Amino acid sequence: MSAASFARSRKKRKLKSEINVVPYIDVMLVLLIIFMVTAPLLNLGVDINLPKSTAKSLAQKKEPVVVVVGRDGSYSLSMQDQPRQKVDAAALTARISAYVAKNPEVAVFVAGDKQASYDTVYQAMVLLQQAGVAQVGLMSNPAD
Repeated sequence: MSAASFARSRKKRKLKSEINVVPYIDVMLVLLIIFMVTAPLLNLGVDINLPKSTAKSLAQKKEPVVVVVGRDGSYSLSMQDQPRQKVDAAALTARISAYVAKNPEVAVFVAGDKQASYDTVYQAMVLLQQAGVAQVGLMSNPAD
């Protein structure tokens, strides 16, 4: 009886021709987690040493428009030969829009006070974009 049952069980057992992929999936998920954790750490801090510039200013055909952002968030506008005038945000947008419509090639610069917040200077640039200015330059003092 034991020989007959042994022969019967041997005939019923077949080899499996399938690949068990569960261990591969486990390894892949572990590697995925490792890469997701380490990827943000690769570019955390890149120290760069920017060069100082001794470049001369470019010659302009027309006097540039200068928007001055004060440390208190106030705006002043200097156009052509006119003295600097304090303006609010709506007047700044209206005057720049009218001037740029007549003179599309004029250069527009933003001069932000060193103590002014980044947000205030950024808002001035947004106002200039709303006025239709295509390119805005930032002014700074030359290197020593």
